[in-house]
Amino acid sequence: MVSSKSEDGLIYNIKLSSVGPARVTGQDVVYEPSNMDLAMKLHYLRGIYYFDSQAFQDVTVYKIKEPMFSWFNYFYMTNGRFRRAESGRPYIKCNDCGARFIEAQCDKTLEEWLEMKDAPLEKLLASNQVLGPELAFSPPILIQHTKFKCGGISLGLSWAHVLGDVFTTTEFWNLLGKVFGGYQPPKPLNLAHSLTKANSTQTMQKIVEDPLSIKRVDPVEDHWIVNNSCKMKSFSIHVSASKLDQLQSKLGIQGPFESLCVVIWQSISRIRDGPGPQVVTICKKGEEKKEGLIGNTQVIGVVKVDYSISEANPSELARLIKNEIIDERLKIDEAIEKEHGVSDVVVYGANLTFVNVEGADLYGFDWRGHKPRNVSYLIDGVGDAGTVLVLPAGPNEAEGKIVTMTLPEDEIMKLKNELNSE
Repeated sequence: MVSSKSEDGLIYNIKLSSVGPARVTGQDVVYEPSNMDLAMKLHYLRGIYYFDSQAFQDVTVYKIKEPMFSWFNYFYMTNGRFRRAESGRPYIKCNDCGARFIEAQCDKTLEEWLEMKDAPLEKLLASNQVLGPELAFSPPILIQHTKFKCGGISLGLSWAHVLGDVFTTTEFWNLLGKVFGGYQPPKPLNLAHSLTKANSTQTMQKIVEDPLSIKRVDPVEDHWIVNNSCKMKSFSIHVSASKLDQLQSKLGIQGPFESLCVVIWQSISRIRDGPGPQVVTICKKGEEKKEGLIGNTQVIGVVKVDYSISEANPSELARLIKNEIIDERLKIDEAIEKEHGVSDVVVYGANLTFVNVEGADLYGFDWRGHKPRNVSYLIDGVGDAGTVLVLPAGPNEAEGKIVTMTLPEDEIMKLKNELNSE
Protein backbone atom coordinates (compact mmCIF):
# COMPACT_ATOMS: atom_id res chain seq x y z
CA MET A 1 0.00 0.00 0.00
CA VAL A 2 1.36 3.44 -0.95
CA SER A 3 0.35 6.73 0.66
CA SER A 4 1.00 10.35 -0.31
CA LYS A 5 3.17 12.92 1.47
CA SER A 6 2.73 13.74 5.14
CA GLU A 7 0.81 16.94 5.83
CA ASP A 8 3.93 19.11 6.10
CA GLY A 9 5.55 17.56 3.03
CA LEU A 10 8.73 16.45 4.81
CA ILE A 11 7.93 12.74 4.65
CA TYR A 12 6.76 11.17 1.39
CA ASN A 13 6.51 7.95 -0.62
CA ILE A 14 4.99 6.14 2.34
CA LYS A 15 4.47 2.39 1.87
CA LEU A 16 2.79 -0.04 4.28
CA SER A 17 3.35 -3.77 4.69
CA SER A 18 3.49 -6.33 7.50
CA VAL A 19 6.15 -8.55 9.01
CA GLY A 20 5.62 -11.38 11.50
CA PRO A 21 6.98 -14.63 12.90
CA ALA A 22 8.57 -17.09 10.49
CA ARG A 23 6.79 -20.04 12.09
CA VAL A 24 3.29 -20.54 13.41
CA THR A 25 3.20 -19.79 17.12
CA GLY A 26 0.59 -22.45 17.83
CA GLN A 27 -3.10 -23.10 18.11
CA ASP A 28 -5.09 -20.94 20.58
CA VAL A 29 -2.01 -19.40 22.21
CA VAL A 30 -2.80 -16.41 24.44
CA TYR A 31 -0.82 -13.81 26.34
CA GLU A 32 -2.30 -12.06 29.39
CA PRO A 33 -1.02 -8.60 30.33
CA SER A 34 -0.55 -8.04 34.05
CA ASN A 35 -2.54 -5.52 36.07
CA MET A 36 0.40 -3.10 35.82
CA ASP A 37 0.43 -3.55 32.05
CA LEU A 38 -3.28 -2.75 31.81
CA ALA A 39 -2.80 0.39 33.93
CA MET A 40 -0.54 1.67 31.10
CA LYS A 41 -2.81 0.74 28.18
CA LEU A 42 -3.60 4.35 27.17
CA HIS A 43 0.09 5.27 26.87
CA TYR A 44 2.50 4.73 23.96
CA LEU A 45 6.27 4.92 23.47
CA ARG A 46 7.75 6.23 20.22
CA GLY A 47 11.44 5.50 19.73
CA ILE A 48 13.58 6.88 16.89
CA TYR A 49 17.08 5.54 16.12
CA TYR A 50 19.22 7.59 13.71
CA PHE A 51 22.02 6.04 11.63
CA ASP A 52 24.57 7.57 9.28
CA SER A 53 24.49 6.48 5.62
CA GLN A 54 27.39 4.01 6.00
CA ALA A 55 25.34 1.78 8.30
CA PHE A 56 22.74 0.89 5.66
CA GLN A 57 24.74 1.38 2.48
CA ASP A 58 23.54 -1.02 -0.25
CA VAL A 59 21.06 -2.61 2.19
CA THR A 60 17.58 -3.22 0.79
CA VAL A 61 14.43 -3.01 2.86
CA TYR A 62 13.99 -6.76 2.40
CA LYS A 63 17.40 -7.33 4.03
CA ILE A 64 16.22 -5.26 6.99
CA LYS A 65 12.94 -7.15 7.27
CA GLU A 66 14.39 -10.62 6.79
CA PRO A 67 15.87 -11.08 10.33
CA MET A 68 12.64 -9.79 11.86
CA PHE A 69 10.93 -13.09 11.11
CA SER A 70 13.26 -14.89 13.57
CA TRP A 71 13.02 -12.00 16.04
CA PHE A 72 9.25 -12.26 16.09
CA ASN A 73 9.42 -16.03 16.64
CA TYR A 74 10.76 -15.09 20.08
CA PHE A 75 8.55 -12.05 20.75
CA TYR A 76 5.47 -13.73 19.29
CA MET A 77 3.02 -11.94 21.60
CA THR A 78 3.88 -8.54 20.10
CA ASN A 79 2.44 -9.77 16.79
CA GLY A 80 -0.93 -10.79 18.18
CA ARG A 81 -4.13 -8.77 18.50
CA PHE A 82 -6.13 -7.76 21.54
CA ARG A 83 -9.38 -9.44 22.45
CA ARG A 84 -11.58 -9.28 25.54
CA ALA A 85 -12.52 -12.20 27.76
CA GLU A 86 -16.12 -12.63 28.91
CA SER A 87 -15.21 -10.62 32.00
CA GLY A 88 -14.12 -7.73 29.77
CA ARG A 89 -10.43 -8.08 30.67
CA PRO A 90 -8.14 -7.57 27.64
CA TYR A 91 -5.74 -10.27 26.51
CA ILE A 92 -3.67 -10.91 23.38
CA LYS A 93 -4.62 -13.66 20.97
CA CYS A 94 -1.25 -14.77 19.57
CA ASN A 95 -2.47 -15.25 16.02
CA ASP A 96 0.72 -14.09 14.21
CA CYS A 97 -1.06 -11.19 12.48
CA GLY A 98 2.24 -9.34 12.42
CA ALA A 99 3.64 -5.88 13.01
CA ARG A 100 3.02 -3.02 10.62
CA PHE A 101 6.13 -2.04 8.63
CA ILE A 102 6.26 1.47 7.17
CA GLU A 103 8.72 2.64 4.52
CA ALA A 104 9.14 6.37 3.93
CA GLN A 105 11.51 8.97 2.55
CA CYS A 106 12.46 12.40 3.86
CA ASP A 107 13.43 15.37 1.68
CA LYS A 108 16.02 16.55 4.24
CA THR A 109 19.51 15.24 4.89
CA LEU A 110 20.16 13.63 8.27
CA GLU A 111 22.30 16.62 9.26
CA GLU A 112 19.52 19.04 8.33
CA TRP A 113 16.96 16.97 10.24
CA LEU A 114 19.06 16.75 13.42
CA GLU A 115 19.56 20.52 13.29
CA MET A 116 15.83 21.23 13.06
CA LYS A 117 14.38 18.27 14.95
CA ASP A 118 12.09 18.72 17.90
CA ALA A 119 9.45 16.56 19.56
CA PRO A 120 6.57 17.40 17.17
CA LEU A 121 8.75 16.79 14.09
CA GLU A 122 10.07 13.49 15.39
CA LYS A 123 6.52 12.15 15.53
CA LEU A 124 6.75 11.95 11.73
CA LEU A 125 9.39 9.22 12.07
CA ALA A 126 7.37 6.82 14.26
CA SER A 127 3.72 6.02 13.70
CA ASN A 128 1.23 7.82 15.95
CA GLN A 129 -1.30 5.02 15.61
CA VAL A 130 -3.08 3.88 18.78
CA LEU A 131 -4.92 0.67 19.64
CA GLY A 132 -8.55 0.60 18.53
CA PRO A 133 -11.28 1.37 17.91
CA GLU A 134 -11.18 -2.07 16.28
CA LEU A 135 -8.84 -3.86 18.68
CA ALA A 136 -8.90 -7.09 16.70
CA PHE A 137 -7.21 -5.30 13.76
CA SER A 138 -4.80 -2.99 15.62
CA PRO A 139 -1.11 -3.98 15.75
CA PRO A 140 0.53 -3.23 19.14
CA ILE A 141 3.81 -2.31 17.43
CA LEU A 142 4.70 -0.52 14.21
CA ILE A 143 8.18 -0.09 12.70
CA GLN A 144 9.07 2.78 10.37
CA HIS A 145 12.11 2.86 8.08
CA THR A 146 12.75 6.41 6.85
CA LYS A 147 15.50 7.19 4.35
CA PHE A 148 16.97 10.71 4.34
CA LYS A 149 18.16 12.51 1.22
CA CYS A 150 21.81 11.82 2.12
CA GLY A 151 21.30 8.07 2.58
CA GLY A 152 21.03 8.27 6.36
CA ILE A 153 18.32 6.18 7.99
CA SER A 154 15.98 6.39 10.96
CA LEU A 155 14.27 3.36 12.41
CA GLY A 156 11.15 4.32 14.31
CA LEU A 157 9.36 2.09 16.80
CA SER A 158 5.79 2.70 17.91
CA TRP A 159 5.20 0.57 20.98
CA ALA A 160 1.96 0.16 22.95
CA HIS A 161 2.94 0.67 26.60
CA VAL A 162 0.60 -2.14 27.63
CA LEU A 163 3.37 -4.45 26.33
CA GLY A 164 6.08 -3.03 28.60
CA ASP A 165 8.04 0.01 29.75
CA VAL A 166 11.02 1.73 28.12
CA PHE A 167 13.39 -0.78 29.72
CA THR A 168 11.50 -3.67 28.12
CA THR A 169 11.31 -1.77 24.83
CA THR A 170 15.07 -1.27 24.58
CA GLU A 171 15.73 -4.95 25.40
CA PHE A 172 13.26 -5.91 22.68
CA TRP A 173 14.86 -3.57 20.13
CA ASN A 174 18.46 -4.43 21.02
CA LEU A 175 17.77 -8.13 20.49
CA LEU A 176 16.83 -7.28 16.91
CA GLY A 177 20.37 -5.95 16.44
CA LYS A 178 21.75 -9.28 17.68
CA VAL A 179 19.50 -11.20 15.28
CA PHE A 180 20.75 -8.98 12.44
CA GLY A 181 24.22 -10.17 13.45
CA GLY A 182 23.29 -13.85 13.18
CA TYR A 183 22.07 -14.66 16.69
CA GLN A 184 19.20 -17.16 16.76
CA PRO A 185 16.91 -16.57 19.77
CA PRO A 186 15.67 -19.70 21.54
CA LYS A 187 12.19 -21.02 20.91
CA PRO A 188 9.79 -19.74 23.62
CA LEU A 189 8.64 -22.38 26.07
CA ASN A 190 5.47 -22.83 28.12
CA LEU A 191 3.08 -21.13 25.73
CA ALA A 192 -0.25 -20.41 27.44
CA HIS A 193 -3.38 -21.89 25.89
CA SER A 194 -5.95 -20.78 28.46
CA LEU A 195 -6.82 -17.60 30.31
CA THR A 196 -6.11 -17.45 34.03
CA LYS A 197 -6.25 -13.77 35.01
CA ALA A 198 -9.37 -13.08 32.95
CA ASN A 199 -11.28 -15.98 34.48
CA SER A 200 -10.09 -15.42 38.06
CA THR A 201 -12.89 -15.27 40.61
CA GLN A 202 -10.60 -13.92 43.33
CA THR A 203 -12.06 -10.86 45.05
CA MET A 204 -9.78 -8.16 46.31
CA GLN A 205 -10.18 -6.46 49.65
CA LYS A 206 -11.93 -3.17 48.97
CA ILE A 207 -9.54 -0.26 48.56
CA VAL A 208 -10.75 2.90 50.25
CA GLU A 209 -9.15 5.20 47.69
CA ASP A 210 -7.17 4.98 44.48
CA PRO A 211 -3.38 5.34 44.50
CA LEU A 212 -2.21 8.92 44.02
CA SER A 213 -0.31 7.95 40.87
CA ILE A 214 -3.34 7.08 38.73
CA LYS A 215 -6.29 9.09 37.51
CA ARG A 216 -9.50 7.56 36.24
CA VAL A 217 -10.78 8.76 32.88
CA ASP A 218 -14.10 8.41 31.13
CA PRO A 219 -14.61 4.94 29.61
CA VAL A 220 -12.67 4.57 26.36
CA GLU A 221 -14.12 1.16 25.46
CA ASP A 222 -12.01 -0.28 22.61
CA HIS A 223 -10.35 2.96 21.50
CA TRP A 224 -7.32 3.22 23.77
CA ILE A 225 -6.59 6.91 23.63
CA VAL A 226 -6.54 9.69 26.23
CA ASN A 227 -9.13 12.41 25.78
CA ASN A 228 -7.49 15.51 27.26
CA SER A 229 -9.46 18.49 28.53
CA CYS A 230 -6.87 20.82 26.94
CA LYS A 231 -4.51 20.73 23.96
CA MET A 232 -1.18 19.11 24.88
CA LYS A 233 2.11 19.96 23.21
CA SER A 234 5.65 18.60 23.45
CA PHE A 235 8.99 20.35 23.28
CA SER A 236 12.58 19.38 24.01
CA ILE A 237 15.61 21.15 25.45
CA HIS A 238 19.25 20.10 25.49
CA VAL A 239 21.09 20.55 28.78
CA SER A 240 24.87 20.26 28.36
CA ALA A 241 27.02 18.33 30.82
CA SER A 242 28.70 21.57 31.96
CA LYS A 243 25.30 23.18 32.56
CA LEU A 244 24.25 20.15 34.59
CA ASP A 245 27.41 20.43 36.70
CA GLN A 246 26.73 24.12 37.30
CA LEU A 247 23.12 23.37 38.19
CA GLN A 248 24.06 20.67 40.70
CA SER A 249 26.68 22.92 42.27
CA LYS A 250 24.29 25.88 42.50
CA LEU A 251 21.48 23.84 44.04
CA GLY A 252 23.68 21.69 46.23
CA ILE A 253 22.22 18.57 44.62
CA GLN A 254 24.03 15.41 43.54
CA GLY A 255 22.27 13.82 40.58
CA PRO A 256 21.44 15.17 37.11
CA PHE A 257 17.92 13.71 37.10
CA GLU A 258 17.05 15.10 40.52
CA SER A 259 18.49 18.52 39.61
CA LEU A 260 16.41 18.75 36.44
CA CYS A 261 13.27 17.55 38.23
CA VAL A 262 13.61 20.20 40.94
CA VAL A 263 14.19 23.08 38.51
CA ILE A 264 11.24 22.07 36.32
CA TRP A 265 8.97 21.27 39.28
CA GLN A 266 9.58 24.68 40.86
CA SER A 267 9.29 26.47 37.50
CA ILE A 268 5.93 24.84 36.79
CA SER A 269 4.77 25.76 40.29
CA ARG A 270 5.57 29.42 39.59
CA ILE A 271 3.71 29.53 36.26
CA ARG A 272 0.68 27.74 37.73
CA ASP A 273 0.29 30.37 40.50
CA GLY A 274 -0.21 28.25 43.57
CA PRO A 275 1.54 26.12 46.18
CA GLY A 276 1.53 23.02 43.98
CA PRO A 277 1.85 20.69 42.34
CA GLN A 278 2.37 19.14 45.78
CA VAL A 279 2.24 15.59 44.44
CA VAL A 280 4.44 14.40 41.58
CA THR A 281 4.92 10.96 40.10
CA ILE A 282 8.39 9.49 39.57
CA CYS A 283 9.03 6.60 37.17
CA LYS A 284 12.39 4.83 37.09
CA LYS A 285 13.99 1.44 36.58
CA GLY A 286 12.96 -1.26 39.03
CA GLU A 287 15.47 -3.59 40.64
CA GLU A 288 13.60 -6.85 40.12
CA LYS A 289 13.83 -8.90 36.94
CA LYS A 290 10.82 -9.39 34.69
CA GLU A 291 9.10 -12.75 34.96
CA GLY A 292 8.44 -12.94 31.22
CA LEU A 293 9.86 -11.60 27.97
CA ILE A 294 7.96 -8.32 28.18
CA GLY A 295 6.08 -6.32 30.80
CA ASN A 296 5.89 -3.15 32.90
CA THR A 297 8.19 -3.45 35.90
CA GLN A 298 9.41 0.14 36.29
CA VAL A 299 8.96 1.80 39.66
CA ILE A 300 5.93 4.09 39.75
CA GLY A 301 5.89 6.15 42.91
CA VAL A 302 4.94 9.54 44.25
CA VAL A 303 6.54 12.33 46.21
CA LYS A 304 4.07 14.30 48.31
CA VAL A 305 4.61 17.48 50.31
CA ASP A 306 2.35 19.89 52.19
CA TYR A 307 4.20 23.16 51.55
CA SER A 308 4.71 25.61 48.71
CA ILE A 309 6.88 24.10 45.98
CA SER A 310 8.08 27.40 44.56
CA GLU A 311 9.41 28.45 47.98
CA ALA A 312 10.81 25.04 48.98
CA ASN A 313 14.49 24.28 49.53
CA PRO A 314 15.68 22.69 46.24
CA SER A 315 18.04 20.28 48.00
CA GLU A 316 15.16 19.01 50.17
CA LEU A 317 12.99 18.36 47.11
CA ALA A 318 15.92 16.55 45.46
CA ARG A 319 16.39 14.41 48.59
CA LEU A 320 12.72 13.39 48.49
CA ILE A 321 12.96 12.48 44.79
CA LYS A 322 16.12 10.46 45.35
CA ASN A 323 15.29 8.70 48.61
CA GLU A 324 11.66 9.14 49.65
CA ILE A 325 9.57 7.93 46.71
CA ILE A 326 6.43 6.12 47.88
CA ASP A 327 6.24 3.04 45.65
CA GLU A 328 2.64 2.60 44.49
CA ARG A 329 2.97 -0.43 42.26
CA LEU A 330 1.17 -2.77 44.64
CA LYS A 331 -1.68 -0.29 45.09
CA ILE A 332 -2.00 0.13 41.31
CA ASP A 333 -2.04 -3.64 40.90
CA GLU A 334 -4.82 -3.95 43.48
CA ALA A 335 -6.84 -1.09 41.98
CA ILE A 336 -6.81 -2.69 38.52
CA GLU A 337 -7.48 -6.18 39.89
CA LYS A 338 -10.43 -4.93 41.93
CA GLU A 339 -12.20 -4.03 38.70
CA HIS A 340 -11.08 -7.18 36.87
CA GLY A 341 -8.71 -5.35 34.53
CA VAL A 342 -11.31 -3.18 32.80
CA SER A 343 -10.36 0.13 34.47
CA ASP A 344 -9.49 3.10 32.26
CA VAL A 345 -6.76 5.14 33.93
CA VAL A 346 -3.74 7.29 33.11
CA VAL A 347 -0.40 7.20 34.90
CA TYR A 348 1.70 9.62 32.86
CA GLY A 349 0.11 13.00 33.48
CA ALA A 350 -2.20 11.90 36.29
CA ASN A 351 0.15 14.11 38.29
CA LEU A 352 3.11 16.00 36.89
CA THR A 353 5.24 12.95 36.02
CA PHE A 354 9.03 12.70 35.80
CA VAL A 355 10.41 9.70 33.88
CA ASN A 356 14.03 8.65 34.34
CA VAL A 357 15.31 6.25 31.66
CA GLU A 358 18.68 5.70 33.34
CA GLY A 359 19.37 1.98 33.14
CA ALA A 360 17.77 1.59 29.70
CA ASP A 361 20.41 0.61 27.14
CA LEU A 362 19.27 3.12 24.52
CA TYR A 363 22.48 2.85 22.50
CA GLY A 364 22.77 -0.94 22.70
CA PHE A 365 21.27 -1.50 19.25
CA ASP A 366 23.98 -2.64 16.87
CA TRP A 367 23.50 -2.98 13.11
CA ARG A 368 26.47 -4.82 11.55
CA GLY A 369 28.90 -2.99 13.85
CA HIS A 370 27.18 0.40 13.52
CA LYS A 371 25.64 2.03 16.58
CA PRO A 372 22.92 4.67 16.29
CA ARG A 373 24.20 8.20 16.07
CA ASN A 374 21.31 9.47 18.15
CA VAL A 375 18.30 7.95 19.93
CA SER A 376 15.10 9.74 20.90
CA TYR A 377 12.04 8.56 22.81
CA LEU A 378 8.67 10.26 23.19
CA ILE A 379 5.64 9.41 25.32
CA ASP A 380 2.17 9.68 23.80
CA GLY A 381 -1.14 9.55 25.65
CA VAL A 382 -0.14 11.95 28.44
CA GLY A 383 -2.75 13.24 30.91
CA ASP A 384 -3.41 16.94 31.55
CA ALA A 385 -0.88 17.33 34.38
CA GLY A 386 2.03 16.70 31.99
CA THR A 387 5.11 14.53 31.74
CA VAL A 388 8.87 15.22 31.74
CA LEU A 389 11.10 12.59 30.10
CA VAL A 390 14.85 12.77 30.79
CA LEU A 391 17.08 11.07 28.17
CA PRO A 392 20.80 10.95 27.48
CA ALA A 393 21.72 13.39 24.69
CA GLY A 394 24.06 10.84 23.13
CA PRO A 395 26.01 7.66 23.81
CA ASN A 396 28.45 9.51 26.10
CA GLU A 397 27.57 11.20 29.40
CA ALA A 398 29.62 14.21 28.29
CA GLU A 399 26.85 15.02 25.80
CA GLY A 400 24.43 15.95 28.57
CA LYS A 401 20.67 15.33 28.66
CA ILE A 402 17.66 15.85 26.45
CA VAL A 403 14.54 16.80 28.40
CA THR A 404 11.26 16.31 26.56
CA MET A 405 8.21 17.89 28.18
CA THR A 406 4.57 17.30 27.28
CA LEU A 407 2.34 19.92 28.88
CA PRO A 408 -0.82 21.95 28.23
CA GLU A 409 -0.08 24.14 25.21
CA ASP A 410 -0.84 27.39 27.06
CA GLU A 411 1.94 26.63 29.56
CA ILE A 412 4.74 26.04 27.08
CA MET A 413 5.86 29.61 26.41
CA LYS A 414 5.52 30.57 30.07
CA LEU A 415 7.68 27.63 31.10
CA LYS A 416 10.32 28.37 28.46
CA ASN A 417 10.57 31.95 29.76
CA GLU A 418 10.78 30.73 33.34
CA LEU A 419 13.52 28.20 32.53
CA ASN A 420 15.50 30.81 30.60
CA SER A 421 15.55 32.99 33.69
CA GLU A 422 17.16 30.23 35.78
